[in-house]
Amino acid sequence: MADARGLQIVFENHVTLLKWHRLRRRMADPLFSAEVMADGFKAGASMELDLRVRADGGFVVLHDRELEGETSGHGIIAQKSLTDLRDLRMKDGNRPILTSEDLAAMLQSAHPDALLQFDMKDDYEVIGEKGIAHLAKHLQQISASVIVSAGSLELMLAVKEKLPHLRRGIDPTDKLGNIYKAEGWKAVEKELLADLRGPTEPETIYLYWPMLLDAAQAGLDMIALCHDEAKRVDAWTFTLKDPDGGFSDTEWTKFSALVALKPDQITTDEAPATERAWLKRMAG
Repeated sequence: MADARGLQIVFENHVTLLKWHRLRRRMADPLFSAEVMADGFKAGASMELDLRVRADGGFVVLHDRELEGETSGHGIIAQKSLTDLRDLRMKDGNRPILTSEDLAAMLQSAHPDALLQFDMKDDYEVIGEKGIAHLAKHLQQISASVIVSAGSLELMLAVKEKLPHLRRGIDPTDKLGNIYKAEGWKAVEKELLADLRGPTEPETIYLYWPMLLDAAQAGLDMIALCHDEAKRVDAWTFTLKDPDGGFSDTEWTKFSALVALKPDQITTDEAPATERAWLKRMAG
């Protein structure tokens, strides 16, 4: 039986976790909410947040490169110290900005099944050894509850070298999309295999869900390819347009086809509603 709190769905004895995108259990939740994260830690949820590096090597939980979009501040985050950012507020809910120091403290109370994805939005050139050292210092004792991910393979190699105890994930979606447009699915398959077997040694591969469906329709099961290499797959980001109404027929066709490919996680902004809608459809 699937968990009623928006944690997972089950199809043909395969469990697919429902990952809370940007620390949102539902779209109505505030962006990057410490309260929702605390609930997720208690429930054993899989959750994702974005990290931007500060000038002092620490991190803040924000998606954009600049402060204007999400906070009351101005300027490039990588040029700001913790002191510069301490008094700023999130535009969504007038809350303090979460920092990596806050995360380290909160992770101490995480449920053993909880998993928090640190999606690094800066590349290694910006983060540098100072940022990697900061992660090492603050995550030394709590590595089981964290997976670090990035599009930058250089950054993931640095994480592997400096923080070998941390779980790692990569997102080659943009690169694979460009390869498909230029060379087709065979070239995508070759490049994906190279990434799976490459030096970053990722545990999880993050892939855009429409790409997974398009590839499968063309005869390339990217999820099975990853599973054959003992890698997990996160399909991002499927969010119901009408959470209260459930799946439209078009959404159901796509979502059920995605679930049939057996991803290990589906990223969503509406986890409980997605589970409710799934159970309702499966009940007929």
